[in-house]
Amino acid sequence: MQAKKMDFIKLMLDSNVLLFGDFVTKSGRNTPYFINTGNYCTGEQISKLSGYYSEVVDGLGDDLILFGPAYKGIPLVAGITSHMYNNYNKNISFSFNRKEVKDHGEGGSLVGYKPKAGERVVIIEDVITAGTSVEECMPILKHSNVTDLLVAVDRSEVAPNRTISTRQYLTEQYGIKVHSIVSIYDIYEYIKDVEKDTELLARMDVYISKYCL
Repeated sequence: MQAKKMDFIKLMLDSNVLLFGDFVTKSGRNTPYFINTGNYCTGEQISKLSGYYSEVVDGLGDDLILFGPAYKGIPLVAGITSHMYNNYNKNISFSFNRKEVKDHGEGGSLVGYKPKAGERVVIIEDVITAGTSVEECMPILKHSNVTDLLVAVDRSEVAPNRTISTRQYLTEQYGIKVHSIVSIYDIYEYIKDVEKDTELLARMDVYISKYCL
């Protein structure tokens, strides 16, 4: 495994973001691991996290807007755009949504930059599992050109009620290209090579064989 990926997984573990145990995903699947970016809570952590995301964003080209779905996507886009300005000399706009539409003042559900028709948008998320959050974003961004999704972790799972991966489904359904810093298979290799937890590996094997491609 690449050293960079190992360092990122270690950051998630040290920040209590990558958790092992018994959890239920948003799609209702029982899982032995869970990613909770809500546990990043210091300037050092968000700075390091933004650096990993920014390296991928830098490779996506120019003239793009970052969109962070509420709530976890909000600090992500703020951190990434700040890091991009300070370290890549790129001044990228960001936008995020409210969970409830504002009915006073300027109104609406979007905060920050308001993407114009046809402008390129990259959605920033913590993980991709069933693609539900992306589907919820599409009506909000219906006039924009959503080209990419960038996540910290691709769980590499089969899309619900389908025989293809969620990554492939989003590409076929919306034309969105999915990028990730690491995948479930990277996490598996880390457990195998570093943690050497045979019991957890066995549980991961069961989950991967049942839900992942």
